[in-house]
Amino acid sequence: MIDFSLKDRTAIITGASRGIGKAIALAFADAGADIVCASRTVADLEQTAVEISGKGRSAMVVKTDTLIKEDIDNMVAAAVKKFGKVDILVNCGARNLPMPLMKMREDGWDKIIDSHLKGYFLCIQAAGQVMMQNKKGNIINIASMMAQVVNPYNGAYGTAKAATVQMTKIFASELSGYNIRCNAIAPGYVKTKMTEPLWSNPEIFKHFTNAIIPLKRFADPSEIAAAAVFLASDAASYITGTTIFVDGGVTISGINRAEFGASMPEHLRL
Repeated sequence: MIDFSLKDRTAIITGASRGIGKAIALAFADAGADIVCASRTVADLEQTAVEISGKGRSAMVVKTDTLIKEDIDNMVAAAVKKFGKVDILVNCGARNLPMPLMKMREDGWDKIIDSHLKGYFLCIQAAGQVMMQNKKGNIINIASMMAQVVNPYNGAYGTAKAATVQMTKIFASELSGYNIRCNAIAPGYVKTKMTEPLWSNPEIFKHFTNAIIPLKRFADPSEIAAAAVFLASDAASYITGTTIFVDGGVTISGINRAEFGASMPEHLRL
């Protein structure tokens, strides 16, 4: 039997307050893990923790801004204090600012690049130190299909996610000698708060499902969580440094600029 169990493992999940991060937290709990729920929004984290507890697993809430190193260090220390270890880290904190690079301000660029790269980097450093001491661990970075698809209306986000894929490979190489695996998941269009402007507008939603997504629908967050459970489990024990695309086929669809532009407000079109 293939072993997808995460029984008695401790997982830190950033961005666990909603969307993909919350779905991963709940899926990990179903698989037997205890969860450290981290993000900036405590009220939403507490709801996630209640649902995890309802599944018979332990959960703790740690308010964390992943752009602040002190917050990250506190998050990892809190996890070790409560559970004595960190087996899994899932970097899922995210933000986006859809806009062509030629129209983006410097502070907008910094916000997107820092939230995806600096935040992931600092979390891996902090949790990785604990994993190195224990000679085992598992790191999963949530990237995006935009790491590969060229969308001129998501330039900063796509650049950050492409760099996330490369950073995943580098950390996988650095940490392999400590029995620590590091992989990434690249979701496509997922029905979350971030993509609500796309799926809540019938005309835009129809355009995306007909012209852009080969499987003709947005993913449910649980479908991304399923890939995360696989990578975190012993079923993926020989996989490191890779990125799994869970995108409904978007990266094979040959999208052009006009198809993306049709969903953008007129003032943002190129």
